[in-house]
Amino acid sequence: MAQRHLLRSIAMQALYEWDFSGREKKIDEILEHDLQEFAPSVTDTELSVRIVKGVADNLSKIDPIITTAAPEWPIEQIPIIDRNVLRIGIYELLFGNKDEVPPKVAINEAIELGKTFGGESSGKFVNGVLGTIYKETFGEEPQIESTISEEDEKEVAEKIIKIAESLNNKENEVESEEINGDEQ
Repeated sequence: MAQRHLLRSIAMQALYEWDFSGREKKIDEILEHDLQEFAPSVTDTELSVRIVKGVADNLSKIDPIITTAAPEWPIEQIPIIDRNVLRIGIYELLFGNKDEVPPKVAINEAIELGKTFGGESSGKFVNGVLGTIYKETFGEEPQIESTISEEDEKEVAEKIIKIAESLNNKENEVESEEINGDEQ
């Protein structure tokens, strides 16, 4: 379970970088780099690959779903982390293998990613958007229970912290470059 959470975190990291670059970088190269950096000992990385490829291949379907489920939030105004957590959640909820990842697990995993990497209200925002999509799709309210044990969470926490620090460093580098560029 902990490895699957780590692989989702790495998929989110890669999608974040891809989105942050304006989708100009090659997503498969970003993912390969992130897997080597954050999970060098993990041999079965298929989950990360499937999520990243699934989100990228279905982006033209996923983003309008976000826009419909959160009409007061234009897609470009949703923070990059939250936007990509939603993309992962929607991919797994609507386009992924439901036998492998049941819809309620997909929602819970996205909420956990939002809480870990997003802002203070990211978990609630992700829950609200994915809950709306679930209700519209399946006709009922999702009953979400945590799928990550405390032991698994502690095991993965150090690697997730490293990913979060990497994201923060990249944002700081861009801000520094923008400030230095303005001064010249």
